[in-house]
Amino acid sequence: MFAMSFGSRNRKSPFFDATVAAGVTHFSVYNHMYMPVSFGDAIGEYWRLVNGVSMWDVSVERQVEICGPDAETLVRYLVPRDLKNLRIGQGKYVPLCDHAGRLLNDPVLLKVDDDTFWLSIADSDVLLWARAIAAERGYDARIVEPDVSPLAVQGPAAEAVVADLFGDWVRDLKYFWFKETDLDGIPVLVARSGWSKQGGFEIYLRDGSRGGDLWHAVSEAGRRFDIAAGAPNYIERIESGLLSYGADTDPDTNPFEVGLGKFVDLDRHDDFVGKTALRALHERGIRRRLTGLFIEGPPMQPNTHPLPVLQGNRKVGKVSAAAYSPRLERNVSLALLEAAALEIRDPLLVITETGQAQATPSELPFL
Repeated sequence: MFAMSFGSRNRKSPFFDATVAAGVTHFSVYNHMYMPVSFGDAIGEYWRLVNGVSMWDVSVERQVEICGPDAETLVRYLVPRDLKNLRIGQGKYVPLCDHAGRLLNDPVLLKVDDDTFWLSIADSDVLLWARAIAAERGYDARIVEPDVSPLAVQGPAAEAVVADLFGDWVRDLKYFWFKETDLDGIPVLVARSGWSKQGGFEIYLRDGSRGGDLWHAVSEAGRRFDIAAGAPNYIERIESGLLSYGADTDPDTNPFEVGLGKFVDLDRHDDFVGKTALRALHERGIRRRLTGLFIEGPPMQPNTHPLPVLQGNRKVGKVSAAAYSPRLERNVSLALLEAAALEIRDPLLVITETGQAQATPSELPFL
């Protein structure tokens, strides 16, 4: 048994005390913060997400706020996706790449106002990168991490819970769209989004001192639906084929390899970071591909490290995430493999933590 030492190097979220009271058993570190990842019943949390409603402290999903006269110009330069139709109150999923076309993050971009944008980021230091780009190019833009902490409500009953809290207008929100509002004086932004395929919302708390109040309000609204604390679910995210930056990627991964090519607009007339390199990568063709694998054998526990994938005696990639799917009653996984290995269709072997196992490619998502 291992324990985690809590200190000031990493920050606690506004919901930290509430998650402790709710029985959190495991934390990870993400964006220099403590992130709850389990409340002691992984399968129960899975079924609650799939069949009911769960609430997650995802305040580690930090916001990089870009505001000022050149904010939109800077955002367009940072993002390879064409944003010409982005409206206030709308979000878009975007890759961020370096000048060599390597993936740096895959945030949701939110247009809060004409001159204010948020990048709702995965686990990497986008704040430092955006500041450096802005300074090098002389943009008049202020780049900060605002006091904003998302709380996710996910699952089939999530809409009913959030509608009880804020009103039926939330039912009309399109995916990735959001609205600024408040809940009994608690300032929030409500978005239809979240890291599951079960449907749900993220409530962006805009005053960290009110974390306990918001947690309690969501808990009370969800009581009749048997809501409980959970976390982004490892099994469900594999079933749904959801990319986890830093887990399913490595430092040289480009967006085309992990299914994000549709968010890279190479025909844009204006420049953006990595444009020349991304064009070259696209012309070269995809040499690795994120794919699903069914892994034969008894039910697997979630892997604790990448699992090598062999074709013949040669390593052709790695499994980044693997677990037993209760709905499919099979072991499912995500793997970054050589594209050629998938094309020739020779048998694949995964070196699991208990031995070798045969594997069969699958399209994503599994479900």
